[in-house]
Amino acid sequence: MRANSIDGIGMTSRRTRQRLVDRLREKGISNPRVLQAIADTPRHLFVDEALASRAYEDAALPIGYQQTISQPFVVASMTQTLIEDVDKHTRVLEIGTGCGYQTMVLSRLVNLVYSIERIGALQVRARDRLYDLKVRNVYLKHGDGFAGWPENGPYSGILLTAAPTEVPEALYEQLTVGGAMVLPEGNRTKQRLVTIKRTTEGFERFEGPWVNFVPMVSGKI
Repeated sequence: MRANSIDGIGMTSRRTRQRLVDRLREKGISNPRVLQAIADTPRHLFVDEALASRAYEDAALPIGYQQTISQPFVVASMTQTLIEDVDKHTRVLEIGTGCGYQTMVLSRLVNLVYSIERIGALQVRARDRLYDLKVRNVYLKHGDGFAGWPENGPYSGILLTAAPTEVPEALYEQLTVGGAMVLPEGNRTKQRLVTIKRTTEGFERFEGPWVNFVPMVSGKI
């Protein structure tokens, strides 16, 4: 991949990317590592070429198969919440690889990322893009996110990019004591950002703002 395609030009340039980072900071994203990860991740390479000029808008965009790349503020907010309780030298499980953008952001902040995607074509596309970008600390799986990835757990952090109606039971068991899980939870019309923290005494739940994600679906295609 040529350097100028990573850096971008015009509406996909590093200057445009920095303006997005500035907007995120104004909206309350304060963790400097998260802001730097957003600045260093070329979002325009994770969307269709026809949408590249909109890549650094703070908006969700379609990626095909009735899925979306999440709004940058939501990516940054969920990531910031997750790493508050996750040491950077650790492993994180992502449910819903999608186009791989959130995956790459996480890869810049933690030691290992394990990511599951139920739609095979999206998983292949994300794998190829991450390989081209020389991301080497990510492991991808085509599978059902409701089951998690137990053979590589437990995980210090779990992040879901699609909304289940309730937290999948299997994911509780794959979270380490002291770890955190961040996810949107709810039905198709009403979802809330939730953080689950595992302590020596059980699980603590914290509810955040209302959000809008695609629903989490079982099985794989």
